[in-house]
Amino acid sequence: MTLKKTLIAGVSAASLLCGAASAEISDGVVKIGLMSDMSGTYSDVAGEGAAVAAQMAIEEFGGTVAGAPIEIVTADHQNKADIAANKAREWADTGQVDAFAELVTTSVALAVFEVAKQQNKIALVSGSASSPLTNEACIPTGLHWTYNTRALAVGTGSAIVKEGGDSWYFLTADYAFGEALERDVSAVVEASGGTVLGSAKHPFPASDFSSFILQAQASGAKVIGLANAGADTVNAIKAANEFGVVAAGQKIAGLLVFMPNVKSIGQDVAQGLQMTVSFYWDMDDETRAWSQKFYEKTGKMPTGIQAGTYSSVLHYLKAIEATGTDDTDTVLAKMREMPVEDMFAKGGTLRTDGRMVHDMYLAEVKKPSESEGEWDLLKIVRTIPGEEAYGPLSESTCPTK
Repeated sequence: MTLKKTLIAGVSAASLLCGAASAEISDGVVKIGLMSDMSGTYSDVAGEGAAVAAQMAIEEFGGTVAGAPIEIVTADHQNKADIAANKAREWADTGQVDAFAELVTTSVALAVFEVAKQQNKIALVSGSASSPLTNEACIPTGLHWTYNTRALAVGTGSAIVKEGGDSWYFLTADYAFGEALERDVSAVVEASGGTVLGSAKHPFPASDFSSFILQAQASGAKVIGLANAGADTVNAIKAANEFGVVAAGQKIAGLLVFMPNVKSIGQDVAQGLQMTVSFYWDMDDETRAWSQKFYEKTGKMPTGIQAGTYSSVLHYLKAIEATGTDDTDTVLAKMREMPVEDMFAKGGTLRTDGRMVHDMYLAEVKKPSESEGEWDLLKIVRTIPGEEAYGPLSESTCPTK
């Protein structure tokens, strides 16, 4: 049975058990539309795993909230903004969807933001990273949950400069996310006393990084910063290894790396690679227990995007339960009033620009000899307080803050 059919079957059972829903719930159902990359570059780090994580949040409520059944519908946006916008509009116009969730890929999130703004729907962004989502591109109903490019820059960028990596050259995915990540990391590098020698933009997605690696080698930069993610990061690191980049003295900085990427690269190649993460499955008893449940459903440990999707959906449902309604403005106010408390975030806060502020972590890939199991891949080097990672609200350029 496919994931979508499984979700629908579970929803139907919940609907029968629930009976008459609360009159305060529009259409008698709380309906969440989750869009992700189900088959492409980001499918391993988001994809169906994100849908499973959202369903885990729904299961914690027993399938109902405020006397109404909870439904989830899913779609593969294929990393295309037009597909995402059309699906979001269809869901809002005729599908009775109350909130959008996940939305990996910045171009997708921006497209769905336009629909969410027009339709006054909540958009729970987990996978997209670009800091403009809570700055110039913010909307009143957009919530940016898991991380952003500024937090990634503060963590990985500053750490590498402090270790002597003070000259950088970027390989940048040629779309909004890559540009935002390069811009935010460049600002951190330069503020820390380093220099940026240049950059090369590559197609999204890309498979052959040979020419880009050669350009980066020729720059003479101490650090080659990968302003990309998913399969692009994997392919770039593999190419760098084939060209002997690290052996020749340059450092590779993966600016957005996930555990599935480490496994694809190979721990022997990735060992020592530093990254900034929003979540790691082996941090404490609570993360281990939740991650084990996720593993039993998927055969994999969760990524930060997947854990963040769970957290955002759970907090949304908590606000509906607390207010007894799915009215957008009422739910948003309650979400901002309540701290975010779950296995993903402790004492997280939702700002008026849409940023969910929580601690981030600087991590390092373990040596193979240090690992005690298949998924024992990272060690946490430093906790980055939320305010340091995301900056104060006063720095936000969101016009609605």
